[in-house]
Amino acid sequence: MKALALLSGGLDSTLAVKMILERGIDVVALNFVTPFCLCRKGGCGAGEAAKAFNIPLKVFSADKEYLRVIRNPKFGYGKNLNPCVDCRIFMLKKAKRYAKETGAAFIFTGEVLGQRPMSQHKAALDLIEKEAGLKGKIVRPLSAKLLPKTEAEKMGLIDKEALMDISGRSRKRQIEMTKQFNIVNYPCAGGGCLLTDKEFASKLRDLFKHKKRVTVKEVNLLKVGRHFRLGKNKIIVGRNKAENELLLRSKRKGDYYFEVPYWGSPISILEGPKTKKAIRTAAALTIFHSDKKSGDAPVSFGKAALDKNIVACAFNREEVDKLRISYA
Repeated sequence: MKALALLSGGLDSTLAVKMILERGIDVVALNFVTPFCLCRKGGCGAGEAAKAFNIPLKVFSADKEYLRVIRNPKFGYGKNLNPCVDCRIFMLKKAKRYAKETGAAFIFTGEVLGQRPMSQHKAALDLIEKEAGLKGKIVRPLSAKLLPKTEAEKMGLIDKEALMDISGRSRKRQIEMTKQFNIVNYPCAGGGCLLTDKEFASKLRDLFKHKKRVTVKEVNLLKVGRHFRLGKNKIIVGRNKAENELLLRSKRKGDYYFEVPYWGSPISILEGPKTKKAIRTAAALTIFHSDKKSGDAPVSFGKAALDKNIVACAFNREEVDKLRISYA
């Protein structure tokens, strides 16, 4: 018999996989990669967990379809711009198809009852299952004793009494389980999601507001630099050498980039119409964030090369803050 795991690589999903394997059931795993993971491990350790358990892992990358879910969630947002319920529905719909492809008898997750306020209370779990077309078909090993019997349990595919009754946000019992299962160097307890971050959410809202079609590449760029808005123009100012290099690699052919010569300077990118006001604004922001910081300075700019020059005056802090993309 085979079961499909939704393996984020976090502590809970890793323990869920171990529990199912302990029951003598083969496991195949599905991991969803999005631009919004905050886990310190970068990929939240799903690959490492799958390798340690010697189970096959399929990685599903977020695409335009996923971004559309975030842009217009049927069930709204939780904290800031996090469509937690719609996100789970999206993932479980994909898991349902993959379970059929792999011949998995049931799907299971590392969800814990009451751990997340929007998506892991009883009513939300029921709603998510129904919307995903999986009503009564999701096994949650860490909280199974607190939930109604699933089809897999009713059919005797898995013994409910061998599962757990964990609830709430504390992960004390899960950490104790790592000792029982001899799991060392286990993944982060909770990776987190950038969509719950106030600053990142403000940047994404701004992007949705000004662009009808948004790409994953554009979303990833929100993590880089300081972001400013001037009407139809967006200006991104690098914060260090690595970000400067990334901005140069990521800029589109029609974008201008700016630098203050002879001073320690960020790279700034100007997106949108190349009006005189936009160019002067980008130059002033670049000076403010350079080692020059204030006063007049020559600024070099161009598309493929820094072949144009303008003398601009740095903005003051109040002017900079007015242009900064902020949460509304």
